[in-house]
This record gives sequence, structure tokens and C-alpha cells, in this order.
Amino acid sequence: QVQLQESGGGSVQSGGSLKLSCAASGDTRCMAWFRQAPGKEREVVADMRMDGSSTYTDSVKGRFTISRGPGILYLQMSSLKLEDTAMYSCAASDSSWRCPGGRLWSGGGSYQYWGKGTQVTVSS
Repeated sequence: QVQLQESGGGSVQSGGSLKLSCAASGDTRCMAWFRQAPGKEREVVADMRMDGSSTYTDSVKGRFTISRGPGILYLQMSSLKLEDTAMYSCAASDSSWRCPGGRLWSGGGSYQYWGKGTQVTVSS
């Protein structure tokens, strides 16, 4: 069982920056950042795959950067926009089967472990 703990959220003005962190209590094979705004479905923001590659949703490309260190996942967010306001959560799997491309992968909901989230609010 892996526990995930996010931190780094807060309130920032449009155009500003924030860096989110997600600390994992154990080894993970793949990790990702998701967000959910009020009244909207959860969406994957960025993920880091088993081979070290990363992908981003189109709306954050060029503004957000996902990175990973031993036991921790980061999301550097720059040029923040009002529409980036959401609860940001990290997700992870310690089984390759539950990672993108894995045998049991069927989309973002396949991650085994989820954090409780950290709120990001962007104001004008």
C-alpha cells in the first residue's frame, strides 16, 4: 500500500506560478497529476510513465512541467490561468499492469493509489 500526500497548492494571481509536490510512501512505477474543477470531470494534467517519458494535456503544454525525484512527484505550474483553478491530486501505481500501456490499463482510473488533493486557485 502506497500513501500519497500532496502539498504546494494555494492562491495565486493569473500569470503566476506554483509548484506542487506529491510525496509517496513507497516505490511506484508510474505517477500522474489530475485535477477536478467544480462541476467538471476529473482530467489528467500530466503523467510520468515507466520509461520516464511524460505526457501533458493540451491545455497545459508549455506551461506545466512534471518531474520526479526519489519518492516524490512535482508539477511546476507557470503562466497560470483562471481555468487552472481546481483540486489537484496525484495518482500512482506500483504495478506495471496498472500503468499506461500495462495489461490492466484502461485509462486514468486504473491508478492504484490516490492522494486527497491540494487546492489551486487562480484569480485575476
